[in-house]
Amino acid sequence: MFKRILVANRGEIALRIFRACRELGVETVALFSEADRGAAYLELADEAYCVGPPKAADSYLKIDRVISAAEIGNVQAIHPGYGFLAENPHFAEICRSCEIEFIGPTHEAMALVGDKNAARKLAKQVGVPTVPGSEGLVDGEGEAVALAHQLGFPVLIKASAGGGGRGMRVALNDLALKAALQQAQAEAEAAFGNADIYLEKYIERPRHVEVQVLADQHGNVVHLWERDCSMQRRHQKLVEESPAPRLDPKTREAMCEAAVRLVRAANYTNAGTVEFIVTPSGDFYFIEMNARIQVEHPVTEMITDIDLIKAQILVASGEKLPFRQEDIVQRGAAIECRINAEDPEKRFRPTPGTITKLRVPGGFGVRFDSHVHEGYTVSPYYDSMIGKLIVHQPTREEAIASMRRALSELHIEGVKTTIPMQQKILEHPAFHRAEVDTTFIERTFF
Repeated sequence: MFKRILVANRGEIALRIFRACRELGVETVALFSEADRGAAYLELADEAYCVGPPKAADSYLKIDRVISAAEIGNVQAIHPGYGFLAENPHFAEICRSCEIEFIGPTHEAMALVGDKNAARKLAKQVGVPTVPGSEGLVDGEGEAVALAHQLGFPVLIKASAGGGGRGMRVALNDLALKAALQQAQAEAEAAFGNADIYLEKYIERPRHVEVQVLADQHGNVVHLWERDCSMQRRHQKLVEESPAPRLDPKTREAMCEAAVRLVRAANYTNAGTVEFIVTPSGDFYFIEMNARIQVEHPVTEMITDIDLIKAQILVASGEKLPFRQEDIVQRGAAIECRINAEDPEKRFRPTPGTITKLRVPGGFGVRFDSHVHEGYTVSPYYDSMIGKLIVHQPTREEAIASMRRALSELHIEGVKTTIPMQQKILEHPAFHRAEVDTTFIERTFF
């Protein structure tokens, strides 16, 4: 087991990792930018080092400064959390070349699954269903138009690198396709330094269902079942739940088995998420894999009683997974709402500012993962998430009722938040019937 770990992240996920390490008896070293200097959550780390100015590009994304902090802090491993450097294979390679363990997959596996085009090819090789689309990268406007006619409009243009909806456009005809190609490539180049794109058939009104996986260094791979993340705006998730409602048991088993098959083929280790879309007719297709812990991992923890952050650390230290596939069962239902400092009435525009009042809900089966407090300033430099409200109850109906009650108790003043929108979602009859898809929020509320 490691003695000291550097947490190369900030906010909620950094605090989550500090707590897991403390329970494992592992010391932690924190990083912070000038914008986060003095943040209360840093007090839970054993040491903390400033890595630069407020902008992430000048601090949290500076590999040389992160490695310097790790060496000064005398750590054996680095946990990247999610975002920032979490899916940067170059960073993972540098960590290990400096004899510091990276708590995640090898850089080779990360590069493989992080390239959407390469991941699609691998999925096809091992019999994992993929969305009909280009066999490889699309080279030029002419090829894109010809392929779009072959697939049939609408089509989806996707960046081969990156995620979060960046470098992604839907085209309904030739003219829209030509414009969208330029927009997607420019956005992908700016965001990821890689303008490569490919085309897929656009599946209308799909559900987004993802499978959590864990793999150790001894050849053991398990899945921890699925999460439904269909409640999205601009490809960013707002509400997640597990188990996925209205998912046929045979489809659930097939999807989870496909995820494990892909992970094995990629020689992948540690935690990861294999993402699928499910069509209205019940077919499922692989879309991408995230080589890190996900924001929504708590819903999986609640239904499986497995601490995913601790599991990541144990696996990275060389230990075998302490459970087998048959030991992992879904217990009850869990729902998570991402509480963001955004104004839903202004199309989710970020609302940085100081939290002047905070009242946190409690009660049976309620969990609030957050680093904020009264007087905390939500910075304009980083993601707008304030925290994650999670509930766990015996049934989905009870979980919805619990979440509605918890949302009504969660009181935040000083910044606009997504709470009003999430209350509308939880109250909507279509959500209760689980008759929703990734376009539900746009179609229903805008």
